[in-house]
Amino acid sequence: MVSRILFIGGTTASGKSELAVAVARRAGALVVNADAQQLYRDLPILTARPGPAEEARAEHRLYGLLPPEAATSAGRWLELVLPVLRQAEGEGRPVVLVGGTGLYMKCLLEGLAPIPPIPPEIRAHFRSLALPAPELHRMLAARDPVTAARLRPGDRQRILRALEVLETTGRPLAELQRATVPPLDLGGRVRGIALLPPRERLLERIVRRLDAMLAAGALEELAALHARRPELEELPIARVHGCREFLAFLAGRATREWARQRTIEVTRRYAKRQRTFFRHQLPAFALHEATGASLPDLARELGDWLLGRDGASC
Repeated sequence: MVSRILFIGGTTASGKSELAVAVARRAGALVVNADAQQLYRDLPILTARPGPAEEARAEHRLYGLLPPEAATSAGRWLELVLPVLRQAEGEGRPVVLVGGTGLYMKCLLEGLAPIPPIPPEIRAHFRSLALPAPELHRMLAARDPVTAARLRPGDRQRILRALEVLETTGRPLAELQRATVPPLDLGGRVRGIALLPPRERLLERIVRRLDAMLAAGALEELAALHARRPELEELPIARVHGCREFLAFLAGRATREWARQRTIEVTRRYAKRQRTFFRHQLPAFALHEATGASLPDLARELGDWLLGRDGASC
């Protein structure tokens, strides 16, 4: 059993990595990545990956592993993270698991349903249906009444997901969910927090961070990767915020300021989705608005908990 494990989630640009390093340094903990974009070995600036200074202060794992053509998923991340946690267990070492991909944390804590990827042609078919959500719900109820009963008739996205899974596997989503891969037994020695700064302050941080990335060479690293992989826009890594936007600038299809503003907007929308996910999908996580100067006190409290000086848990 890992001595203690701290989950630090939250929105992008909220200071998660800074907090994780501070906590890990105080407690002698291992910092483990739970952010899909930071799994990639390329674009370390654009993905805001911890740099040499942060890595010198605490040991980091699962950063910069995957090639640009590799797809990320909760299942793949679980395959990567479980050996790391088992090693920490053997060493009796606390772990700080940090990132903005809340689904990864949820799957580790609650388990993962064995649902295969949806073929593009099936996804395209259902997404092209010009039917109102209640009609789609009736379609689902005729084939998978158990799942349909769990979904609101107006919840178009989840209804479409259930139809896609049924078409792909021939099995109802509810049946697959009952076969969920069990969660890792963490022994109850778990605590979770989510950094959710106020929206206006977060937007300022998003803008400031992007400008710092550009000043640090984000465009140059993107151009270098594109030179090596001309098909970059078609690869999974292109989902990194700012990748396609600044590729458009580098190709002369857009201005630099358009790419900058578009990246800010894409990142802001992503942060909004993260805020919703951590609030509703991981309700046991304590929510914090702390940023900047207020982080040291939080780091001290969390570090003491990892060291066993506090009985709080997730």
